[in-house]
Amino acid sequence: MSSQVKWGVLGYARIAKTSVIPGILQSDNAQLYAIASGSEEKRQEVRDTYEGTRVYESYGQLLDDPEVQAVYIPLPNSMHKEWAIEAMNRGKHVLCEKPIALNSEECEEMIVASEKNGVYLMEAFMYRYTDRVRKLREVVESGEIGEIRYIHSAFRFLLNRPNTIKVQPELGGGSLYDVGCYPVNFIGMITGETPESCVSQSVKEHGVDVLFSAVLKYPSGIVASINSGFNAFGQMNSEIVGTKGRIEIPDTFLGTAGRIAVVTDDGRREIEVAESDRYTLEVADFSAAVLEGRAPLFSLEETRRNMQVLDMLLASMKSE
Repeated sequence: MSSQVKWGVLGYARIAKTSVIPGILQSDNAQLYAIASGSEEKRQEVRDTYEGTRVYESYGQLLDDPEVQAVYIPLPNSMHKEWAIEAMNRGKHVLCEKPIALNSEECEEMIVASEKNGVYLMEAFMYRYTDRVRKLREVVESGEIGEIRYIHSAFRFLLNRPNTIKVQPELGGGSLYDVGCYPVNFIGMITGETPESCVSQSVKEHGVDVLFSAVLKYPSGIVASINSGFNAFGQMNSEIVGTKGRIEIPDTFLGTAGRIAVVTDDGRREIEVAESDRYTLEVADFSAAVLEGRAPLFSLEETRRNMQVLDMLLASMKSE
């Protein structure tokens, strides 16, 4: 049995080029085997950059290659379902960029295809592989801050790239889909629950939300707030407040070294966080799942719950 999974990449997108392909190259149990792109300019760049990697003109040609074992999908959100299902129907394991789909119905179709074909499907929330998240979860589970009552999480940046897919509604653009899904996932990770209600406010431009905020209430009594956006200075931080203290998590979704802080009646305690190569760790775990025949770290149950919350938030946005 091979000690490396042969990966194919559907589309030479920015996230693939700058983050996930380097993660594949740096992972001991993964091999960058093939890349498909409809752009001759991008195909030539691939040939010049990754010697020995197979280059295909279409996604279907790549999926027809029997040597490809796993596929990474960085395509626009509106294309995730189609090509993930196409890949799984051809026996490929799929790592799909977040959000995995545009709604819960699409997500369920993808999960059914995964089960039917006996292949793994995982949503690419790379931050879940960081030392920051590992140490945060240790603090939460220790009970040091008591019972959780409130959570806030924000992820925003100033979008200054014209004509990006992020502002094209037909491709699944908008800040909630693009970066708001991270706070949604983060809160779901901490609560383990689906909210019972939510209210939201948004600002829209070009048919997509460029600013989104929501308050969610959970069955346990926890209240959470999220914020995402493209139209203002960058912000990425979270806070978890309990009955005995709170945790401050700056740079929540990054893999950089830093600190998280725990504040209680005993004072402020800072915990060192080591640098984590999120993308390499994600690829390595998924590749190990394929090689070992076990589920990857990030479960489809969490993906299903995440998509259900996004459905609620999108419905709330439409009713504003």
